[in-house]
Amino acid sequence: MSAPFILVVDDEPDIRTLVQEILQDEGYQVGIAEDGNSARHALRERRPDLVLLDIWMPDVDGITLLKEWSEGDGVPCPVIMMSGHGTVETAVEATRLGAYDFLEKPLSLAKLLLTVERALEVDKLQQENIGLRRHSEHVMEPTGKSAVIQRLREQVKRIAQHDTWVLITGEPGSGRETFARYLHGQSVRKDRPFVEVSVSAIARDNSARELLGSEEDGRIHYGVLEQARGGTLFLDEMADMGMEAQVQLLGALDTGSFLRVGGKDPVQIDVRIIAATQRNLEDEVQAGHFREDLFYHLNVVPLHIPPLRERREDVPELLNYYVESYVANEKLPYRRFAVDAQNFLRNYSWHGNIRELKNLVQRLLILGAGEDISQDEVEAALGGASFDMQAGSEFPVSFDLPLRQARDQFEKAYFEYQLKKYAGNVSKAAAAAGMERTHLYRKLRAVGVEIKDRR
Repeated sequence: MSAPFILVVDDEPDIRTLVQEILQDEGYQVGIAEDGNSARHALRERRPDLVLLDIWMPDVDGITLLKEWSEGDGVPCPVIMMSGHGTVETAVEATRLGAYDFLEKPLSLAKLLLTVERALEVDKLQQENIGLRRHSEHVMEPTGKSAVIQRLREQVKRIAQHDTWVLITGEPGSGRETFARYLHGQSVRKDRPFVEVSVSAIARDNSARELLGSEEDGRIHYGVLEQARGGTLFLDEMADMGMEAQVQLLGALDTGSFLRVGGKDPVQIDVRIIAATQRNLEDEVQAGHFREDLFYHLNVVPLHIPPLRERREDVPELLNYYVESYVANEKLPYRRFAVDAQNFLRNYSWHGNIRELKNLVQRLLILGAGEDISQDEVEAALGGASFDMQAGSEFPVSFDLPLRQARDQFEKAYFEYQLKKYAGNVSKAAAAAGMERTHLYRKLRAVGVEIKDRR
């Protein structure tokens, strides 16, 4: 894992050299540029974690450079301005454009190091806060005392010590991202970025720009491979990645570098890849939807997260965790689950896994009253998320899930029902479903239904 990379831009050789040596002695990686054009080239070559930028230079002044960067995707990292002839107006303009601080020359090396340290720390906290706002429901350590969860935690700790790629499988809502973040937090990369990407959200006609970044008219857009530099890139729902994006990612992984769209200089990769999927990627390879060579790149260390129904003993602890979380973070009134309610929920099917449990807790705290949550109240709350189908069976979809995941769950349960009804006879099940037999085979593979288990 690389240390923070600092770019020093100054037209005075003595200052460049002195600052470079001081920062290197502190353990930082340091690049230098003697003017504005060199700084532009340096940013194309590698995304810095911090820039020390002189204002007065012979070709392009620092304020102009800062304005260029702010008009693109925004200032790419903390920028500390330096000047021996600065004015209040200049400092105000630099701050308005996004500079972190303004240092006067001659530089105080003690103040320089302190400002650099604080700027990097503030940037790290800002990124963490963005992540926490997006994923406040996630915990640093997966919750549960069951044997399977304890074993998984220990396995993740061992995996984290080796900089290998990991493929996490499991149903929606089972905690794949929680384990990915836990793995990152246990690794040597824990102080560097954790960047999460929902692969299905990457536009297929713009995948290269999202993954690799781009250069246009001197402006640089850093793709997710660079945003996660030195840290971890979490690719969720990997099976949804289009073929073009698969080729782009594979090329980068094979060569250890890539070219931004419109760029000419190769960018080196320094990132750990954690991919996650609810579908069987080997089946996707067989169906021709996923590249076999990319699958083997990603599947160095497989990690399977079991559904909540296979570790029911964790339910009481998860209930308590989310009650405390909502009380602390959303100021909801504290309520406790009665013993009969906990026993009932231990035996509930949890088609939506931990996500469904979390939503149930939130619903009960918002809508309920009284200190205790009874079994009757739980059953009434679940009535809004499930209802009886024929033969008194429970409808296998949580209405708290996103539409796509709810549809996947319904299709899986529907096909399982048809195969069970016709004793595994695919032709009869296809006729009942109004589908071509070959289409049904593809559907069964896509939703994870094993035909041989039904015969």
